[in-house]
Amino acid sequence: MSNLAWVRRQRSVSRFWRDFRTHKAGMAGLVVLVVAVVLALIAPLFIDAGVTNVVSGTGAKLAPPSLDYPLGTDESGRSVLLMIWWGSRTSLLIGFLAALLSMVIGTVLGIAAGHFRGWLGAIVLRVTDWFLVLPSLVTALVLAAILGGSTATIIIAIGVTSWPSTARLIRAQTLAVEARPYIERSLALGAGHWHITTRHVLPNVAPLLLASTTLEVASAIVTESTLAFLGVSANKTSWGTMLRGSYDWGAATAGAWWYILIPGLCIVAVVMAFTLCGRALETVLNPRLRTRAA
Repeated sequence: MSNLAWVRRQRSVSRFWRDFRTHKAGMAGLVVLVVAVVLALIAPLFIDAGVTNVVSGTGAKLAPPSLDYPLGTDESGRSVLLMIWWGSRTSLLIGFLAALLSMVIGTVLGIAAGHFRGWLGAIVLRVTDWFLVLPSLVTALVLAAILGGSTATIIIAIGVTSWPSTARLIRAQTLAVEARPYIERSLALGAGHWHITTRHVLPNVAPLLLASTTLEVASAIVTESTLAFLGVSANKTSWGTMLRGSYDWGAATAGAWWYILIPGLCIVAVVMAFTLCGRALETVLNPRLRTRAA
């Protein structure tokens, strides 16, 4: 039986990959993401954190791109290329972990709101609605300012303010799953809440959750960059802090376009790649969208 289950999983993965490869935009986004993640992971093999130190700059202030500095320098004479490379680690790390925290909170509360129909489900739903109407960026800004500037606090601030939309989505899917006949049979046979939610509901909402997580990472990266630009950062170099630095030192008025354009393009490229992958995943994993596309 285990061998049969393993064969079925292999066939499902093969079918998923075959369908995903037909989406050219999704494949393009995947290539960009793989390159970005690999570069972020291997960065310590070629450079170290010292490149972000203000006393480590050896170039001229806001020097344009040259052979020695392919992407120019910043206000301290540091290489923008090396800063971008090292800063990708912070931006991607916060994006992934904040999205993961948001997905965990949203999934747990979404399943609870859909599964428990009494007062407990009503309370969870009201809490979700309350967080949903709050301006997430302002709330994250306040939380990050209160908790202090560190990577962990930025992740928490983004994660605990971006889960309501996921909870709403998972709740709707949970209601659809629990309306199916086999759920009634499981309940008649004595299945409890834990069995229903973990063995039936969670596997059915997982594909939708995967696509939603991909899109949430893109949102988290944008939020981190916005918070850093507004002055609330993890005290580490990221693409957002580089944009903040270009603003503080008047890169626009000084004509240092490379200091503004390059970090911005990195954010746009990675966010667009996550979005393209997320849309492709939605089409592949959602039977309704797959049918429309066909």
